Amino acid sequence: MTSTDLTTAAGTSSVFIPGPATPYQGDIARYWDHEARPVNLRLGDVDGLYHHHYGIGDIDHAALGDTADSAYEKKLIAELHRLESAQAELLLQHLGHIERDDTLVDAGCGRGGSMVMAHQRFGCKVEGVTLSAKQADFANRRAEELGIGDHVRARVCNMLSTPFETGQAAGSWNNESSMYVDLQDLFAEHSRVLAVGGRYVTITGCWNPRYGQPSKWVSQINAHFECNIHSRREYLRAMADNRLVPQAVIDLTPETLPYWELRATSSLVTGIEEAFIESYKDGSFQYVLIAADRV
Repeated sequence: MTSTDLTTAAGTSSVFIPGPATPYQGDIARYWDHEARPVNLRLGDVDGLYHHHYGIGDIDHAALGDTADSAYEKKLIAELHRLESAQAELLLQHLGHIERDDTLVDAGCGRGGSMVMAHQRFGCKVEGVTLSAKQADFANRRAEELGIGDHVRARVCNMLSTPFETGQAAGSWNNESSMYVDLQDLFAEHSRVLAVGGRYVTITGCWNPRYGQPSKWVSQINAHFECNIHSRREYLRAMADNRLVPQAVIDLTPETLPYWELRATSSLVTGIEEAFIESYKDGSFQYVLIAADRV
């Protein structure tokens, strides 16, 4: 195993980078190390919360104003960011009661926006993991800039084999990151890390078993992000196999469609918007929140 150290801007900490456990992990690490889509960075620039997920909620058309206004695009970007932060807030709400001395784990933390929000909400310690050294370094630099580096930390490792102690976490989550791993392995690790009674939450896109098979739109999304989208049935089965008992299963598809329809009109389009919009409309793809307790 090889490693590299990335020192934060403050020069006080570093990120240990293990070698990838599989060739696929190496591919995913390279994908996100080289990813610099304006849609992720421009939205985060609105208020310094950098997310790697999508949004939910109704569009505030009054805030957008007239499309002919020279400031319209700036307002649109701010609105998209508001919706993605609303998505993260909904996930955090479903973690339930968290104490200041608790630890939370963000599996697939990206650039750390949800970790910052979790610390701001609960005042607790938040540990994040990602395969991307670039993302981890970004998240740690941002935490240092905000003065919360002693509470919020990202590290480079496989979310299927984390360095956390058994039963260490009061809560954990995957926010649009579970499509990169085997669900049985993922939920076995969450079950190990969570204390009995701890809460796991995921928000994810999944293909609808009632449709029959993954649609052409789902296949396009898989190819675009180099991932493997699971069915909702697979999530529930793997949770049951790993002592995670769902307390809430919420279909967020109607709530996320406005985000995509607005994004498709922006300057930040990536070419994948049609696949999301059409698959949500034809029922082959769903956006769901599942909250489960460790028993």
